Amino acid sequence: MAQTTFEEISAADFFYRNRDIAGFTNPSRAIFAAIRELVENSLDAAESLKIPPDVYVRLSYEGEASAETQIYKLRVEDNGMGIQPRHIPSAFGQILFGSKYKLKQQRGTFGLGGKMAILYGQITTHQAATITSSTGLAKIYMYKLMIDIQRNRPIILDRKVLINREQWRGTVVEFSLEGDYFRAMPRLLEYFKQTAMVNPYANLTFVDPKGRLYKFTRVTKEMPEPPKETKPHPYGVDVELLQRLIQLTSCKNLLEFLRVHFHRVGDITARKFLEFSNLSPSKNPKRLSHEEIVRLMHNLKKFKDFLPPDASCLSPLGEELLKAGIVKELRPEFVAVHQRKPATYAGHPFVVETGIAYGGEVPRRGSFILYRFANRIPLLYDEASDVSMRVITAMNWRRYKVMPDMPISIVVHICSTKVPYKTVGKEFIADRPEVRKEIANGLREVARQIQHFLSRREHVDRERKRLGVFSKYLPKIAQFSAQLAGKEKPPDIEKLLKSVRQFGEEEA
Repeated sequence: MAQTTFEEISAADFFYRNRDIAGFTNPSRAIFAAIRELVENSLDAAESLKIPPDVYVRLSYEGEASAETQIYKLRVEDNGMGIQPRHIPSAFGQILFGSKYKLKQQRGTFGLGGKMAILYGQITTHQAATITSSTGLAKIYMYKLMIDIQRNRPIILDRKVLINREQWRGTVVEFSLEGDYFRAMPRLLEYFKQTAMVNPYANLTFVDPKGRLYKFTRVTKEMPEPPKETKPHPYGVDVELLQRLIQLTSCKNLLEFLRVHFHRVGDITARKFLEFSNLSPSKNPKRLSHEEIVRLMHNLKKFKDFLPPDASCLSPLGEELLKAGIVKELRPEFVAVHQRKPATYAGHPFVVETGIAYGGEVPRRGSFILYRFANRIPLLYDEASDVSMRVITAMNWRRYKVMPDMPISIVVHICSTKVPYKTVGKEFIADRPEVRKEIANGLREVARQIQHFLSRREHVDRERKRLGVFSKYLPKIAQFSAQLAGKEKPPDIEKLLKSVRQFGEEEA
């Protein structure tokens, strides 16, 4: 009789065996994913201090790996907050260890991306990663490390402490990986372009394996306010979270427990809820039975008087910065942007920002060009599955005088404490009804603005043609009228043409 063997594997071992689900599906995608994850960490590190980011990326050729892939050395350097020395080994050598588990808007979601890139590099080249970081104080710390995949622990191969004479602050990550840059190149360059569009206050520099320099320069130093950490909203709570909060709390009664641990729950709202749930305000939460905890969770979702989440935990780009980014990268003739008011899904706050760009250097492609962003991250894959594409397809654009063959680009940005991604690879957003509604309303608003622009331009074109007809035929009419009247000199028509021109300019 066959025996079934059971075993436990670490998080690092799981992602070693299943790296496809983190976006490292093939050599070209792996190069893209590694650069993207480290750039996003760098942007977060600078924005947390409200410092305009300076991110430098260099990809250097090191040798052939096979007939189709090469070995590259990747270096990503930033001017962010830096990492405290005691956290550096685990921050880069332990899967699912990081600072991304706070309840606030941030690019990273799983605390996985940067470590996954290093893990992929180790798997494919068997070389160590070098991490250099400083918080701007007297010392710079340099670690050379690898990941113990079976134990999910960092292996420190070397450690150096340097004097920080120039008071440098930031982080440098350098490691080797196998990839196919030349297939990844179009996506990578598009990624940098779109990142520059949605982060117009950032300097991005990329040096490719052939030594070509791509520089995306900031157009402003103005930045959105950093998001603040928030508490869970009652509508987004499940039994597991309730039990964790009860185990950790130092509150002695339910009234205090609700006020301390939940977002926008004050004394009056907490008393109303406890009365609604038929629970005593003085009861100790640690004495609740499992059945009472389950009933409490259901009542939290049923109670209608909780205030909706506020947007302090979010950091939307804002209409001015979004417009500046679109103008910088697309150089259109016309641009319209709109920011929706904060909304919620499943107790998670989110804000949708939309934009539309027309003409100028926007190309004609026979269909709309869609730029999708989530928490200021460009989404470049699986466009057809994204909720934004479904909204665009369902809209009646003709009523806004917009046709797919026009030179039009559409921008959709969603920011949230929990973006409803459909996959771990963070490539497209799920079709949640609340999110779909906000995107649709945002697109209708910018569509109305472009409708007004196109109508006004049509009117100007008509007036220009009308003026052309007057300019062509009025001299002939004046001359013919003079002959009929028996006058030698035709009347002066310049005053009449001038009045027609002025009328046309006023109408335009």
